[in-house]
Amino acid sequence: MSKFGKVAVMLGGTSAERPVSLNSGAAVLAALTRQGVDAHPFDPATRNLGDLISGEFDRVFIALHGRYGEDGCMQGALDLLNIPYTGSGVMASAIAMDKWRTKLLWRAAGLPTADWEILTAASDFAAVEKKLGLPIFVKPAREGSSIGMSKVTQTGALQAAYDTAAEHDALVLAEKFIDGAEFTVGILGDSALPLIRLEPAKDKSFYDFEAKYLRNDTRYQCPAGLPDAQETALRKLALEAFRLVDGRGWGRVDLMLDSLGNPYLLEVNTSPGMTDHSLVPMAARVAGLDFDVLCLKILEQTFMPDRVPA
Repeated sequence: MSKFGKVAVMLGGTSAERPVSLNSGAAVLAALTRQGVDAHPFDPATRNLGDLISGEFDRVFIALHGRYGEDGCMQGALDLLNIPYTGSGVMASAIAMDKWRTKLLWRAAGLPTADWEILTAASDFAAVEKKLGLPIFVKPAREGSSIGMSKVTQTGALQAAYDTAAEHDALVLAEKFIDGAEFTVGILGDSALPLIRLEPAKDKSFYDFEAKYLRNDTRYQCPAGLPDAQETALRKLALEAFRLVDGRGWGRVDLMLDSLGNPYLLEVNTSPGMTDHSLVPMAARVAGLDFDVLCLKILEQTFMPDRVPA
């Protein structure tokens, strides 16, 4: 695999998702090494980005999650260094990291997403509870992996949920509860991978950090068990939602289906997890791509015209 040159696998970082990123990066590094790629770990929390130049790295596989890795900051730095990298560029990464602005963009384009309110310390929490109805999901708008997320089920509990979310971000989103099933759609190149249905054992309507990374009883159905026409329509919707934020390369789109089968888009992940609990590798396997092949296909995207140094 000499065509890739020397590859830095960016992992770790400084966000709240550092432990998950370390696991993702280790898995990607092992896969690339097995395939003969000259790949090396690179933790921006402990190394200067100038080491990418002095170390003569040819490209970067971004396995960072959360702030300063998935929000456009690292993408902008790599653009300035003229080093090609995997995944979306600055604008898509920045927009997708901000769940509120992603929803604004979708709503303006006519794509379905649940109603919401922005919370501040001065919010009339009782009025928000009445407007959105209970339950309500509360989350930091610019965090990932359900960091700081709460499900409000009791009257008067919204402010406490806001306080929890505000510990992680000044911008807090309260989102109307959609009573139905949660699905995720992996994106690879110009294609949407098979849908995965997510069924947390603890609370089937709350796919939180614990259900994602800590529990072993969360159920993942892939194929998702939907009629072919419905699955095709949802894949098309996910691709449209991804492209609308200028997503490219690879990523993941999360959505809900209500009891009538109506879809509601939740968020876009531009640098999804690559751990043993992760969803894009799971969907890729169903599509016939093992983990090593998936990593190579993602890395090959660094040869896209806008990622090749001038």
